[in-house]
Amino acid sequence: MKKVIVIGGGAAGMMAAVRAAEKGNQVLLLEKNEKLGKKLYITGKGRCNITNACDTEDLFKNVLRNRKFLYSAFYSFSNWQVMDFFESHGLAVKTERGERIFPQSDHSSDVIQTLQRVMKQRGVQVRLNVPAAEIVTEAGAAAGVRLMDGTVIDAEAVILATGGCSYVSTGSDGGGFKFAKMLGHTVMTPRPSLVPFEVQEPWVKELQGLSLRNVNICIRKNKKLLYEEFGEMLFTHYGVSGPLILSASGIINDYMEAMPLCLSIDLKPALPEEQLDKRVLRDFQDNQNRQFKNAVQKLFPAKLIPVMISLSGIDPEKRVNEITKEERRSFVRLIKELPLTISRFRDFNEAIITRGGVNVREVNPSTMESKLIQGLYFAGEVLDLDALTGGFNLQIAWSTGYLAGDNIE
Repeated sequence: MKKVIVIGGGAAGMMAAVRAAEKGNQVLLLEKNEKLGKKLYITGKGRCNITNACDTEDLFKNVLRNRKFLYSAFYSFSNWQVMDFFESHGLAVKTERGERIFPQSDHSSDVIQTLQRVMKQRGVQVRLNVPAAEIVTEAGAAAGVRLMDGTVIDAEAVILATGGCSYVSTGSDGGGFKFAKMLGHTVMTPRPSLVPFEVQEPWVKELQGLSLRNVNICIRKNKKLLYEEFGEMLFTHYGVSGPLILSASGIINDYMEAMPLCLSIDLKPALPEEQLDKRVLRDFQDNQNRQFKNAVQKLFPAKLIPVMISLSGIDPEKRVNEITKEERRSFVRLIKELPLTISRFRDFNEAIITRGGVNVREVNPSTMESKLIQGLYFAGEVLDLDALTGGFNLQIAWSTGYLAGDNIE
């Protein structure tokens, strides 16, 4: 039996504490906030997308960075084992679109309460409002944790599960990166990921709150295609957000410094340009004596109509039967490629996850133990691991937390 300290009471930290205690260790979890799971509480819009019910191959495909590092973690504690864990401890789960797994109650608080209950059953001691100042080492091995008030708590193993920098309001301030650096670890530059974009075009303000379903977006740097996907997006007062955009930010994250980028939206992806032109021509013929501004009502949501008319360059008062073929074809191209210019990513306050973190080459993937400091383990977002939306980032937290706890005995 070892004395184990877990720093951080989020998803990875709580799972690590549970597993370390199950292995017969004396476990103390330190959380600087006034309650556990503050970030977990707001995930999935307060519903908590626990994991994803896809097969293991797809689990790896949805990891964006260092997926090979997760081989042992995912196979030691898979998405199906995560579901079994929660259901066996009284939390019923359900599967939604995209194989996303949620608590049946739709309350993330139930996920946190389940973990708290299991920790209590396993004898994990939890101390809230206790920020750590540094990890104490002796002869190259973890020996405890020094608190902000100077108190040192001895331990034979320390699990660092402090999260990243995203959602600063929940206490994710990158403190764990500082601890890792103090012990000689390399920290890959933290960046916001799964985050909305700001755009240059002022007209997006007029579309604030408008959600577009079944659209296709492309993002390019000059002529190089960086991202293309079909789905749902949302206009905001500063730019664009929604599932398509958040996923795009994860994939094109390495281009964060390469602004501006070109984003184009295909508003009618089901129709090739020639077919769409025939559809528009048909609408024009049905409304040939009406003004242009009154002839496109069926093509777009109400909020989008004035913007599309303005961007078309066609006089809104012009009679439809006076619109030239060139003007019509240009309008069709606009529908197929509505252009926007991405000027920057939003910051960590709006990022779902952090890209970057402790360099995984300095961590044993089979145990989550540091290769530099014996008895120091890492779990969750503090590591340089990130994935797409859909429960995959929480799966990383559960799996790495479990593996870290499992290897202390």
